[in-house]
Amino acid sequence: MKILVVDDEEAIRDSLDHVLRFEHHEVALAKDGAEGLEALKNQPETDLVFLDIKMPGRDGLEVLGDITQDHPEVPVVMISGHGTIETALEATRSGAFDFIEKPLDRDRVLLTVRNAHQMRRLKDENEVLRERLSQTSKEMIGTSTPLEQVRKVISKVAPTQARVLIQGENGSGKELVARLIHDLSERASGPFVDVNCAAIPKDLLESELFGHEKGSFTGATAQRKGKFEQADGGTLFLDEVGDMSLDAQAKVLRVIEEQRVQRVGGSEPIPVDVRLVAATNQDLKSGAEDGSFREDLYYRLAVVPIFVPPLRDRNQDISVLAQTFLQQMASNLGREEPPVLTDKARAWLERQQWPGNVRQLRNLMERCVILADGLKIDVKDLEQLTGPGATAAAPDVFRTAQTFEEFKEQSERLFLQQRLTGNDWNVKRTAESLGMQRSNLYKKMERYGLK
Repeated sequence: MKILVVDDEEAIRDSLDHVLRFEHHEVALAKDGAEGLEALKNQPETDLVFLDIKMPGRDGLEVLGDITQDHPEVPVVMISGHGTIETALEATRSGAFDFIEKPLDRDRVLLTVRNAHQMRRLKDENEVLRERLSQTSKEMIGTSTPLEQVRKVISKVAPTQARVLIQGENGSGKELVARLIHDLSERASGPFVDVNCAAIPKDLLESELFGHEKGSFTGATAQRKGKFEQADGGTLFLDEVGDMSLDAQAKVLRVIEEQRVQRVGGSEPIPVDVRLVAATNQDLKSGAEDGSFREDLYYRLAVVPIFVPPLRDRNQDISVLAQTFLQQMASNLGREEPPVLTDKARAWLERQQWPGNVRQLRNLMERCVILADGLKIDVKDLEQLTGPGATAAAPDVFRTAQTFEEFKEQSERLFLQQRLTGNDWNVKRTAESLGMQRSNLYKKMERYGLK
């Protein structure tokens, strides 16, 4: 591994250098935060950082904020001779991989290095799998007329700099359209940054979009770039833009007009070059008329509107979508051969209304791969997996959960899946029925893979 040690004490640097080199690691040393950040900039392949908290100039927590912002893939181990529980908690909340107190114990250091190496390896493997899956998911699958019309608009608007408003029901594939627009544009080599405006609490949305300076509010322990800055030179995708507060809408409008952002608590405007693509399942034109959405922002975002058709309006695409999902899920689970739908099962799928659209179909195919017996899926299998008892697999939780925490998590996932299915995968309605904030429900859905 390539390891960077950042500490103002020469004895600590030399000690770690000796221990790590003895274990055949490559080691770079820096005496303060500025030197450490420069070393990371010049050696982006660094695998691990040991970072002291108390240093002259910028302290370790500030430097940690920069590393997690600019090098999120690099694990950081904080070290300190003045360690407290509060300090350790603040470090881990700020993104540190681990926290070690001085004097450093050799065995603890090497164990932490091994754990960090294993975590990086797992993350790299997951990234490969995710990339493999994304490559098969970047196309809009199907040949129906409504889908061909969407493709035609995408091919025309993608090469331009025009802002796009994507409209459609939940689960219909709006994010896929946004990613295709980015991938087919001149900005494809730049970042694609997505923000789910409904999943972020309203009091944190401005910080998320525009960034903040250290100390600008409680909990702002380090300077942070916002999504606009992160998307500089690329595309910013504002999903569920209709859930944005009027105050935040006004600030987004100002950024569109001035092409500059101002961080929360900051005084200097920062130029940004960003293409905006927004999406919503709401009727923003009606919202603009009744005052719930700014009319001027609506017309700025909807330079080119794209309507993504619901799955029920493109039923000839359902069979090929379903079989593609079966292949993807089987591959993810390491199975050599995916299940195959019978002709009757395909006809049954095409007769359904799919209120949850492509997302609902994908979830059903995942259940088929996991729960259906044999390699042929017939109507009886589909009916069983979509009927009242489809999500009532709670007894399996008792057999598969190894700990009480696993039992709670699996039970919560089943419960939320059942409620989402009962509400046709309408997140707003489900959150209201549970008495839960929509942002909280989105987080749980992301945690449990309920998308």
